[in-house]
Amino acid sequence: MNRMRNAWLVLVGALMVLIGGTAQAALQITDDNGVVVNFERSPQRIVSLLPSLAETVCELGQCPRLVGVDRYSTFPASLTKLPQVGGGLDPNIEMIVALRPDVVLMATSSRAGDRLRALGIKVLALEPKTHADVQRVMLKIGQLLEVPDAQRIWRAIDAAVMAAAQSLPAGARGMRVYFEVNPGPYAAGEGSFIGETLTRLGARNIVPASLGPFPKLNPEYIVRADPDLIMIGQRSVDGMAQRPGWMGMRAMREQRLCVFSTDESDTLVRPGPRMAEGARLMARCLADKAAKKAGARS
Repeated sequence: MNRMRNAWLVLVGALMVLIGGTAQAALQITDDNGVVVNFERSPQRIVSLLPSLAETVCELGQCPRLVGVDRYSTFPASLTKLPQVGGGLDPNIEMIVALRPDVVLMATSSRAGDRLRALGIKVLALEPKTHADVQRVMLKIGQLLEVPDAQRIWRAIDAAVMAAAQSLPAGARGMRVYFEVNPGPYAAGEGSFIGETLTRLGARNIVPASLGPFPKLNPEYIVRADPDLIMIGQRSVDGMAQRPGWMGMRAMREQRLCVFSTDESDTLVRPGPRMAEGARLMARCLADKAAKKAGARS
């Protein structure tokens, strides 16, 4: 009887070890909508519907796992060779299904999540809007992809932003800045990742955090604020001079205007691994225009 009991205990113990090992190998990720998603193993086939998420996957050294991206994912250049599955708001569901993804990465604002889940496809909704969000999303994707050094990669990005700030001359600090994200006009407020970068660079944002991270502004608000410096993308600059009252602003009169190319704008407005490069672009703009401002005074 004791021999049978001991054999039973050994069998139960072996089963517990097996079950425990399986549970430990499984992945459980909670997305930004609070949805818990379980994976039997790290996904090998990924579709991304948000450029910053695709860039993060690649920054973590896992670009080969991407089998499809949205139409706006252009960096790194290798992503342009992948099947494009529409945009975050208008994805091609049939095409996504045909790619047989283990998971689809998308913004929380995407309306495709429920449809994909109904078809049996796992979805993770992740949408970084602040520096802390960028770090959190990078670590979460690192966990999903079982990349152990995601924290080290984030620290390198954060250190590069700090270096950009330290490179600025004292005269570049304190400038009042308006950063236009896209026509509307939609601005980058203090609470956005762009606004946080400007703050770290010593600039003063004319759009307070109370208005939200990326508010749509009345153009008159910008005229009344009368910024020292305007940062704007090439997509938005056409017709800017015709906006009522804009030519009366000091930044326009004194040509303190930084117009970023399409590629530069993509770098600046995507909350992901290229945030450090965005900080360098803004720092260069601040330094150049501060020098111009100082020259105008002398």
